[in-house]
Amino acid sequence: MSKLDVPFETTLLVRDTCLCLHAQRAARALARRFDEALRPAGLTSGQFSLLMSLNRPEPAGMRSVATLLAMDRTTLTAALKPLERRGFVTVSVDPEDRRGRLIALTPDGRAALRVALPIWTSTHAEIDTRLGPIEPEILRNGLRALC
Repeated sequence: MSKLDVPFETTLLVRDTCLCLHAQRAARALARRFDEALRPAGLTSGQFSLLMSLNRPEPAGMRSVATLLAMDRTTLTAALKPLERRGFVTVSVDPEDRRGRLIALTPDGRAALRVALPIWTSTHAEIDTRLGPIEPEILRNGLRALC
């Protein structure tokens, strides 16, 4: 074994203790579960989250939505394109800062949320139940602390 080799025991330690690995695995599993559940509503979990982030009285700025969803503005722009093509959102120039963009839900976007929300609610309740002895709010607070 050379000095550059990492012992297999270290691999096992990382596998068993790495918060990043476990958070990534959980995020992927949750996304797959919500994607499957939301398929009848014609949305992915990411699209649902994006539409929900726009469910507000006034159009939202790109920066505030990107920050809320923890994505860069380029990724947000790409995520908005299919929703815009489907008529769920509009993206317009911010009249107060012509360099900025404002994003708003359309009536069709609001209708999509109305269809998806009961699916999200029941799926979310199932996941909370699956957590068993883990208090879901403690888990949410811990995850929020990392952001």
